[in-house]
Amino acid sequence: MTTSDCQLYLISPLDVGGDFPARLEEALSAGPVAAFQFRVKNIDQHEAARLAEPLQAICAAHEVAFIVNDDVALAKRLGADGVHLGQGDGDPKEARRLLGPDTQIGVTCHDSRHLAMEAGEAGADYVAFGAFFPTTTKATRHHPEPEILTWWQGLFELPCVAIGGITVDNAPVLVEAGADFLAVSGGVWAHPEGPAAAVRAFAAILEDQPAG
Repeated sequence: MTTSDCQLYLISPLDVGGDFPARLEEALSAGPVAAFQFRVKNIDQHEAARLAEPLQAICAAHEVAFIVNDDVALAKRLGADGVHLGQGDGDPKEARRLLGPDTQIGVTCHDSRHLAMEAGEAGADYVAFGAFFPTTTKATRHHPEPEILTWWQGLFELPCVAIGGITVDNAPVLVEAGADFLAVSGGVWAHPEGPAAAVRAFAAILEDQPAG
């Protein structure tokens, strides 16, 4: 996950059963997506692996990186392209030892410049800042200003991901501030016209406004 222009990074809803594989196929067929994060909670690893399998295959068919949220063991079991670690989900160095040199490791850094620098020093492949906007996807206590993205871009080569309540309407300010990736969940899956329309709308924004 390296980039010169801002790209779309999808995060799954918590419910990835039912018709969700078809919705993911619809989204990935609609426009460019760099990565998809598999994020489920409170289910055992066997069930998580069962749910992940068709989604991972869809991502592979579209050459979209498949990233597992929080769970290094599941990422290893699936042979995932990467793992995304929250602050309480383990050490990037240990994840690197377990998953190997080619796995993408991302770290949530909230609104903290210090945590982001620590993640970079620990070998993360990208850092994530947020939540920039109100979100119903998860409880958030940290609300950085977009200028943290500009600060990061001015000092570091490591890509930065903006996350939290991002929609087609509020995305441009984060692109202009310097986000390398927009991590979007509800802004795509809950879009009133469906995920394909949302991905097309994000694609139009990202084509018009390359990251500065």
